[in-house]
Amino acid sequence: MLTILVTLRSNILFMFTSLFFLGSFLITYIITPKIIGLVEFKNLLDQPNKRSSHTKLTPTLGGIAFYFTLMLSFFFLKDFDTYKITYNIIPGLTLLFIFGLKDDLVVLSPYSKLFAQIVAAGFIVSNSSLQIITLSGFLGIYEIPFYVSIIISVFLIITIINAYNLIDGIDGLASGIGIVTSSIYAVIYFYLDIEFHFYLAISITGILLAFLRYNLSSDKKIFMGDTGSLIIGFVISIFTIKLLTLNNSIVESEIPFIIENLPLIILAILIIPLFDTARVFAIRILNKRSPFSADRNHMHHILIDLGFSHVKSSIILILFNLVFVCFFSYLASLNKQGLLFLILFVVVIFGLFAFYKLDYKLSNLRKKAAFRKRKKNFQKKIFDAKTKKDKEI
Repeated sequence: MLTILVTLRSNILFMFTSLFFLGSFLITYIITPKIIGLVEFKNLLDQPNKRSSHTKLTPTLGGIAFYFTLMLSFFFLKDFDTYKITYNIIPGLTLLFIFGLKDDLVVLSPYSKLFAQIVAAGFIVSNSSLQIITLSGFLGIYEIPFYVSIIISVFLIITIINAYNLIDGIDGLASGIGIVTSSIYAVIYFYLDIEFHFYLAISITGILLAFLRYNLSSDKKIFMGDTGSLIIGFVISIFTIKLLTLNNSIVESEIPFIIENLPLIILAILIIPLFDTARVFAIRILNKRSPFSADRNHMHHILIDLGFSHVKSSIILILFNLVFVCFFSYLASLNKQGLLFLILFVVVIFGLFAFYKLDYKLSNLRKKAAFRKRKKNFQKKIFDAKTKKDKEI
């Protein structure tokens, strides 16, 4: 009898997993070309500028498909929503969708988007099941005050949203990192038997896989835009916050790592967007500029300038993310917290040094190329002037 029940549960799990994945994939896959056609018809194309990694007019607003698909997913997720989290997610998601859509169309100030993110984060932390009340022994910290919890949660949500938004600079990177992140969270929530977040993570994976087909296309290309990156970053931040709400009541055997190492596991999962954001913000502040000002100092820009294609640059960063998560998860299962901190410190320092050197080298190369161009133009002017003088004589 027990065997039959286990088999039945497995079949039901497989059926629902397939439903959410294939449903999200197919809906996004079908809707996206319609959005491309509408954007081209209304001439709402993204125009390349000096920071762009693309060279031709390209449709944006891919996030519209994300929003529509997620709204349908929430309808089918309602039976798994024990803590009524959907009522907190939908208002925040809708607000970010509106602000992201407006930013893609007319460009908003960074502070307007920050305001929307704070309000969206407020909707999330108002649900008691998404409030971080303990760090489960991480750095020796257990219980934390309510107001400190709210501040930490809002800060994390805003940081993750912006970090994800900032890596959306080349084809395949944001969607690829999003697929890796949501897949890892899906595995974790499967272990923990948290169905709502597991199926939501499966839906996000399906959405991004369908979008990736068009994002990498040569004839039907589309960008997710701020509309999409804000939405996906917001959902990823919810996955993160939920994981941090776990406490020592969770049976250790239910997850493949020690629970006090959860913050480090999360850091490993989000290493690419968080490292790149911290690095770029630091460079801007050191140069006495606003951390929200735009530039071409991101890791993907440096890889592109080194001669890698969009796809190769994305694959390099995605593979590093995957390897780093697997390695960190293994160490986290051994309770090697000190070693984890040491490795994280070494990786961050090495990464900062490596990209500083690369950026410095590229800057020199660009300066030398500009100098050679000016020299060539100057020599051409002298030659033309001399030729003109000889003709006059």
